[in-house]
Amino acid sequence: MVAHPPLGSFSREEARRAVGISERQLRAWERQDLIPASETFAFHDVLALKTLCRLRRDGVPWKRVRDAVDALRCELRGVENPLTAVRLFADGKRIGVQIEGRKMEPITGQLLLDFDQQELSRLLSFPGKAREEKREANRERVHKQLAERWFQKGLDLEAGGAAEEDIAAAYEKALEFDPRSAGALVNLGTVHFNAKRLKQAESCYRKALEVDQNYPLAHFNLGNLYDEKGDRKKAQGHYESAITLNPRYADAHYNLALLHQVTGQALKAVHHWRIYLKLDPSSSWSVIARRELDKLRAATIVRGAEPNSTTGS
Repeated sequence: MVAHPPLGSFSREEARRAVGISERQLRAWERQDLIPASETFAFHDVLALKTLCRLRRDGVPWKRVRDAVDALRCELRGVENPLTAVRLFADGKRIGVQIEGRKMEPITGQLLLDFDQQELSRLLSFPGKAREEKREANRERVHKQLAERWFQKGLDLEAGGAAEEDIAAAYEKALEFDPRSAGALVNLGTVHFNAKRLKQAESCYRKALEVDQNYPLAHFNLGNLYDEKGDRKKAQGHYESAITLNPRYADAHYNLALLHQVTGQALKAVHHWRIYLKLDPSSSWSVIARRELDKLRAATIVRGAEPNSTTGS
């Protein structure tokens, strides 16, 4: 039985044909650690091969190519193959790298920014401290860009119904590049929450609030977590924090209404059901909200107190 590469992958022969190189050249690049050795290649690997072909065609000395790739591996920690993460180009006999529309010399870390040669010489003569500060700023910018890519990949995997471990891995990768990504922390926390790993979920949500204490979704998710654990007092506190930060947070009003209802605080439940229905009058959840509100209105104590309520319908 003939083995075929996975769907969306290229065999070695297909990859070589796509970029027009020999098996001998491919093996040479693998030995030089410019690309990972493999029997199958993803689309981004083929793009990396095309980059190497272009640099060779432009006459860039091969030692410069290897030095540039090694420098980028050092700068972009966690990126195995920089050729798939950034765009390399020839700048005369040098290597340039384009990141978010900016051009940089990878070995020195200097931005090129299409300056003329005189300006480039001035940039390269900066004192060591200033040069290091620029390199650090470049590194941080690239890491944030890569974090955003992995975060978006996590969202795409969730939308596509991917396996839980793949979704979690994408958000974890985003956090490797940017540990202060509140969005990735919250989404990873929700993956843990859905898998009943409440301790890990709580840790993620609290870290998100350390990054951004005014993050309504982190408070809302902590409210859900404490409600799941049966700690209604803490759940109520976080739902109220979410609403304080965003008074139009419909889901927080919904959950807070339910919480008040099950704890016998009918007037407060009515208040939040009414607000929820103003914010979300037509979804399937609004049907449940109206039903619960009707139950409370049908209760004698609520009917008697309702005219004095400060909330409008």
